[in-house]
Amino acid sequence: MFFDMIHWRDFLDIAIIAFIFYRALLLLVDTRAMQLVKGLIVLGLIAALARLVHLEALSWVLGRLFGVIVIAIPIVFQPELRRMLEELGRGNILRRKQAEERAGQLTDEVTRALEYLRSQKIGAILVFQRDTGLKDFWRSAVKLNGEISEDLIVTIFWPGTPLHDGAVILDREKIIAAACYLPLTENSNLSRWIGTRHRAALGITEVSDAMALVVSEERGEVALAINGHLSRRLREDQIRRLLLHYFSAMPRRSSPWWETLKKELRNLWPAKESDRKEKENAKGN
Repeated sequence: MFFDMIHWRDFLDIAIIAFIFYRALLLLVDTRAMQLVKGLIVLGLIAALARLVHLEALSWVLGRLFGVIVIAIPIVFQPELRRMLEELGRGNILRRKQAEERAGQLTDEVTRALEYLRSQKIGAILVFQRDTGLKDFWRSAVKLNGEISEDLIVTIFWPGTPLHDGAVILDREKIIAAACYLPLTENSNLSRWIGTRHRAALGITEVSDAMALVVSEERGEVALAINGHLSRRLREDQIRRLLLHYFSAMPRRSSPWWETLKKELRNLWPAKESDRKEKENAKGN
């Protein structure tokens, strides 16, 4: 008799509500609001336990507290709620799962490559571009624009290949270029045991917000350079978490085409001006 009262629309109703809650929780991951959700779950369990054992005073206090929290949530977490609505309006709520799967795939490819290079003690330096563009450093390098893969990374740094001497610059979508030469750090307090690769990794993080992962061919270890600081002997799980955070981050918004055009013109103008002066000096001589 109970099953006669259940209609297929009831299952559809429950499935839609569950889907909405699931997607909402995905949007709250790694935000302040997620901590609030955890706290509400704990308070809910305490309230249920208090009612079960008839703790009237505690139940009354928690009931009033929930009323205050419901009013305070939209005020305190207004930025997070606005972001959720914006992503819903752009349709990102349906593409979040695909982005997470893609981030996990890229993380696996780079992590496997680093672990293989470490096991074989093959020196390498990978620079991960963030908000600051690194075109000045890969402009004269070998441009690849290739898919990020373990095989390609290992092949680039394999001893004897034409591209192994230099750094590889990546972004969140592809390998931009190889055989890139980076500025060395100006920090004079480093140990003399810190080699050229590590100094180059520190140098690029001092002039940009990029991060760099370095494989030492002498010690067979992976080091991280970021904001001018060096962390050595990274474990595989640390590398994986670091890369997953990098590839999961939202890509920087592209500038309007006219802003990009102005930047390119500014980059080209000094070069043209210097060429003109060199020609004038040559004529004078």
